[in-house]
Amino acid sequence: NDKQKLSIEKKKKKHYGSEDLKGKTFGVWGLAFKPETDDVREAPALYILKALLDMGANIQAYDPEAIDTFKEAFGEELSARVNFVEDQKSAATNVDALVICTEWNEFRRPSFDSLKGLMKELVIFDGRNLYDLNRVEDAGFTYYSVGRQNIN
Repeated sequence: NDKQKLSIEKKKKKHYGSEDLKGKTFGVWGLAFKPETDDVREAPALYILKALLDMGANIQAYDPEAIDTFKEAFGEELSARVNFVEDQKSAATNVDALVICTEWNEFRRPSFDSLKGLMKELVIFDGRNLYDLNRVEDAGFTYYSVGRQNIN
């Protein structure tokens, strides 16, 4: 799991060619360690959001159950820098990239056409390997997952 967290971070740095993400907004789907819980102990989102904030990024994050427990674990100061939103559509609106941290069922079958209408840039960093590579490629997204080829 630690390698996975670092893998996605390396892919972000490589994609943007810099550790400076000022002015970039990232949507985050999933804050819990696993779906169907509000448990965030050792959740990848804790590390990923901290890294994004350290690089100067703006974040809008959604989780169906774990927002409150995430805020508590993340701390008041860091949580104040994150825009927690009420649904996955809001988390994907006007973002430069979408980051998937938890494999909730509601994230498994998005309408890629709808996402195209929401996102500024069609980039997905998928830490859970939710999507079929051919489907994402056909939809025109740049797609980074873990242990598989990148689509870009």
